[in-house]
Amino acid sequence: MIFKRSRSICSEIANTFVHIYEAGEASKNLTTITQIYDTLVAHNMDRSGLIVALGGGVAGDMAGFVASSYMRGIKFVQVPTTTVAQNDSSMGGKTGVDYLAHKNMVGAFYNPLLVYSNLSTLKSLPEREFTGGLAEVIKHGLIRDAKLFATLEQNANSILDNEDVMIEEMTYASCLVKCSVIEEDLKELGLRKILNFGHTIGHSIETLSNFALSHGQCVAYGSCMAAYISAQRGYINSEDVTRIVNVFRNYKLLAPINHFGHDAVWEQMSYDKKMAYGKISFILLNAIGEATIVTDVTKEEIINAILFIEKTCQ
Repeated sequence: MIFKRSRSICSEIANTFVHIYEAGEASKNLTTITQIYDTLVAHNMDRSGLIVALGGGVAGDMAGFVASSYMRGIKFVQVPTTTVAQNDSSMGGKTGVDYLAHKNMVGAFYNPLLVYSNLSTLKSLPEREFTGGLAEVIKHGLIRDAKLFATLEQNANSILDNEDVMIEEMTYASCLVKCSVIEEDLKELGLRKILNFGHTIGHSIETLSNFALSHGQCVAYGSCMAAYISAQRGYINSEDVTRIVNVFRNYKLLAPINHFGHDAVWEQMSYDKKMAYGKISFILLNAIGEATIVTDVTKEEIINAILFIEKTCQ
């Protein structure tokens, strides 16, 4: 993270200083946040300062949370350098950290002053980091843009080869989906909940793996399970489920999954931030490109979906 003590984004950068943390989800906690506060105080950062989040989703989430709370709010800018950050987490103002092993339990809605994405940074990523972020892009196609999903379906090789034209087309379409949703519902009181497609079960699996599984893998598992439940309810057909599974598989996001225990996954879901009045908002599909919000998904449906993904990913 880069910090600047100045009165304008355009001011000279003589007063710039940097806070470096250990990369990865394991650092996304209040201990790291406290260390960042200590850095700000040590450099006499005041309310005219600016925080620049340079990195992936973890950097953006923590920088935004610090910006929202330090001196009751200072400015910050997102400079995302990963697939997931450029296509998803840098937009929409969700900030926060994990707490007591529960993902994103503490945070705030706080929008950046600017999001600047340089797509060439994706070429520096390890394959696992690059492909993991594509799970969010696929999600955007599934919930709101069937054309984007078809583009991903038909151009896997070009996208995996990081071809400039395809990456630009993909990122533009993906960002349009994210922005169109959050412009209608910033605080996630209704429509924005559809952006959680694949995340309800996915976050549970991610937490139970102690974050050994990547966020992208877990979103892929969760998305396939949500598609399966949608088909079992008659919302979509089995051919749609096959297409969805194949796309995630083509992007190398469906590795064999360990058995975490069905009851453990269900119990972990009870800590989900989307819980309200004792019910979890769960996102299913009416069609590829059209999501629906329900609150009546049962434990039996979840267990059957887990059995489906375990068999699918053998």
